Amino acid sequence: QVQLVESGGGLAQAGGSLRLSCAASGRTFSSYDMGWFRQAPGKEREFVAAIRWSGDNTYYADSVKGRFTISRDNAKSTVYLQMNSLKPDDTAVYYCSRYRGRWSPVRVASADGYDYWGQGTQVTVSS
Repeated sequence: QVQLVESGGGLAQAGGSLRLSCAASGRTFSSYDMGWFRQAPGKEREFVAAIRWSGDNTYYADSVKGRFTISRDNAKSTVYLQMNSLKPDDTAVYYCSRYRGRWSPVRVASADGYDYWGQGTQVTVSS
């Protein structure tokens, strides 16, 4: 059983920054690609970013490209999401998840390829 625990959410002003962390249990973290999704009130869950198991390949949604950075530390079984230049539209619950499919931009952007999910962390950006 894999557990994912997000942290680092909170309240930020527009233009500010937050860094989310996702700590994973289990000894196989370094073998899996990981992703971040978010869900705003009344909206469907949407893809934010994904990173390969080795950390050498990443993929971002257009809405966050150039502002967010996904990274990982396999020694700590943790994946991060650095969020800069935050906008009110970034307000959502952010979830990390483990990816089980074959890596490709189309596939990693779909929630269908993910099996374990964290409980989420709230990010609120004020204007």
